[in-house]
Order: sequence, then structure tokens, then C-alpha cells
Amino acid sequence: MARSATKSTKNSTKNSTGKSTREIQSVGRALNILEVLSKAQGERQPGDMQLGEIAETTGLNVSTCHHILLTLVNRNYVAQNERGRAYFLGSKILELSSNRARQFSLAESAMPELRQLNAATGENVHLAVIQGNDLVVLAQLDSPKVVQVNLEAVSLTNAAHATAIGKSILAWLPDNEMERIVRQKGLAQFTPKTLTDFDDLTENLRLVRRFGYALDREEFLPGVVSLGSALRDFSGTVLGSVSCTLPESRADDENVENLRKAVLECVVELSAKIGRPSGDSL
Repeated sequence: MARSATKSTKNSTKNSTGKSTREIQSVGRALNILEVLSKAQGERQPGDMQLGEIAETTGLNVSTCHHILLTLVNRNYVAQNERGRAYFLGSKILELSSNRARQFSLAESAMPELRQLNAATGENVHLAVIQGNDLVVLAQLDSPKVVQVNLEAVSLTNAAHATAIGKSILAWLPDNEMERIVRQKGLAQFTPKTLTDFDDLTENLRLVRRFGYALDREEFLPGVVSLGSALRDFSGTVLGSVSCTLPESRADDENVENLRKAVLECVVELSAKIGRPSGDSL
């Protein structure tokens, strides 16, 4: 009986690479409902659907479908019409899609300046944001040099505290938000130079705000140096950050100073371009 119950809650599927994966049945059913509602809103007016129609389309019994819908409604992923008899996508879906659209827009808008920075420095250039609690790279431009740093092979998700591009963002977040992210993600030690004490990190972020940029000398990867600065809008709210990353062998004082000037010039231009109030023109 126990084995049968386990099988009923997980399905074996194949992902885009053709490898078999394990799917949690309840999650799959909820996603199927969201996909059905999304398709309905795209194909007809009005785009809402009644319980029986959703159940029939998804192949669920009405009771199961109703319980899943109640959970989705409670979490604002699905909403009901005034009579409560029909369902449509809720505000949370719009919020998530809007956040993703802004990220695409940020990367697209920043690309000319990122290319200019890449050409001027000859080093790897990155654009990143903090999404939820994770550090996410939106764009990477590689160095044309033979010896370069490839960050595509590593994950920066938990490395905001250990990277210039991450510390640039953390430094300009409200103190309570910065602390929440750091406490939830932890201060993993990637190298002997990683800041793993919260007070030390806080002091480092104070200096980032004072000087306008963050420097990571082998805090995340041995032999790698990175310099980053935050993108902020007209109100001072941080939008993301830009960094240049290079091998430690090229990170002499003169080169780092040139990178600092180039990165700061880039973020000033981008902040003026991307962070201006809606409706303003350059």
C-alpha cells in the first residue's frame, strides 16, 4: 500500500534533454490548471472558466480540481469573478511575469553600454540582479583575451556576499532587506578570503556605499578579481549591478584603477538611461 501511494504522488517524465525526472503530482496538476487558464485568457473573451470546464480540460475530478483552485486562489495565483463561479489568472501571475519582463527589458536596454564597457576594458562584463534572495546574472560579455574568467560554469546564486557584483547590490538595499537575504542565504566560505562574518560584511558594504564600487579580490574564486558598481534609479533604489571580472595576474593597481573608472562611467550612464522617471526623455 505504501509503495502504491508513493507512485500515485509522483510521475516519471522527461525534460528537454530527454532525461527522466520525477514530477510531484499535485504540483503538476496545479501547473496544468494555470496553463489551461492562461490559454483561455489568450483565446477568448471573457477568459474565465468555470470549475467543471477546468476539471474536464485538465482531466481532474471536480473535487480535486476545486481543492487545488482554492489553494491557488488563496495565494493569488488564481482569482474568481464577482459571483465566485468562474476562475481566471490572478495578480500573482501578473506580478511574476512583470518582474521577468523588467529583467529582459533591463538586459536589453543595458546592452549597448555593456558592449562599450567590454570593448574599453577587454575584460568579462556582467549584469546582475537579486531575484528573491538569489543573485542572478542577466547578461555576460566575454573577454576577447586568451586568458579570461568564465563564470558560466559556476553558480552565483548564494554568492552575493562574496562577489563585487553581489555586494554592489547588497550595499544599497534597505538594511532590513539586506540582513534578511544574508541571513536566509548564509555566508558560505568559497575561499580563505571570503567574508563569513556578518559584521565584517556590513563594514565592507559601508565602504562600498562610500566609494561607489565593490572590489572582490579572490573572495569567490581563487585567482579571480572583480570590480562592480550598482545601477540605481532616480530615487536611489538599486536596480542591479555591473561588474568587470579578470584574472588576478592582470589585476595590478593601474589596471584596477582603469577598471574602476570604466565601470563607474558605465553605471552612471546606465542609471541615467534606465533609472529615470517614467515619461522623462534623455
